[in-house]
Amino acid sequence: MEKLLVNLSRTISHALRHAPWQYELELDDAGWTSLEDLLQALRQHRRQWQPIGLAELERIQAESDKQRFEIKDGRIRAFYGHSVPTKLRKEPAQPPERLYHGTDRQFLTPILRHGLKPMRRQYVHLSSEQETALQVGQRKGEQPVILTVRSGEAHRLGQVFYHGNEMVWLTDMVSPEFIDLPE
Repeated sequence: MEKLLVNLSRTISHALRHAPWQYELELDDAGWTSLEDLLQALRQHRRQWQPIGLAELERIQAESDKQRFEIKDGRIRAFYGHSVPTKLRKEPAQPPERLYHGTDRQFLTPILRHGLKPMRRQYVHLSSEQETALQVGQRKGEQPVILTVRSGEAHRLGQVFYHGNEMVWLTDMVSPEFIDLPE
């Protein structure tokens, strides 16, 4: 994806996930806002976004390997990663038997003692693939560790999970009893 669209994608992520008020956007309780409102906010935010339209947003959605956004019925929302103060409503879903969480080795003791918590985000983010979890772990530190979450078992015992997108699952927290260390 060309540099302009990468920068636009980052700006949209910031607007929809972290600071909608800075762009004068209103998100509903599921995180949706009007495409037209977003486009207008982007154009006002930076002059370089003046020619941006629906085609560019659809191109970002189609070409991005991370699938951060959903466009539907004239509206757009970020799938996951929100840090806005009001918790967004998500629909519960049955997770796969195993999910993965990438972290740095320095965080293992608190995780094994207290579990996985959302920290500055609304939900704990889990990956459906180990490779994605490794990439996340590498961003968190120099000694990445991939934890396995026995999500199927946790779900059967009442833990609620939410489908973020093809690669990301969300939950409110993960108890240490459902977390396995790498072998």
